[in-house]
Amino acid sequence: MNRALLIVAHGSRREASNEEIRRLTERVRAEAGNSYHSVICAFLELADPSIPAGIEQCITEGAEEVVVLPYFLSAGRHVSLDIPQAVGDAQCKHPKVRIRIAPYLGGADGISAMLLDCAGEDRG
Repeated sequence: MNRALLIVAHGSRREASNEEIRRLTERVRAEAGNSYHSVICAFLELADPSIPAGIEQCITEGAEEVVVLPYFLSAGRHVSLDIPQAVGDAQCKHPKVRIRIAPYLGGADGISAMLLDCAGEDRG
């Protein structure tokens, strides 16, 4: 099954911040290997592509399943309402494609260990 990973970030008026997400997406793509047919990013607002356009791109590239990964640290309005609404709209438009939302970054298993690694804690 062709799976695509769509990393969804907020988007920023500061283009350098949007580019940071694009570079992260390239790194994830390189590390994903054959796990995903494609790995792309999309933005909730202020930058392109939008979430609907990102999902469309995944499907155009042959995805039979799109995994939407919210690159957010907490489950605020965007994670709990806006992203599910965009995904629901896309699912209605493409009923034969499985579109699912992965856990948001802040709620993912392993985030506490990653924070400690970033802080340089010696957990030896």
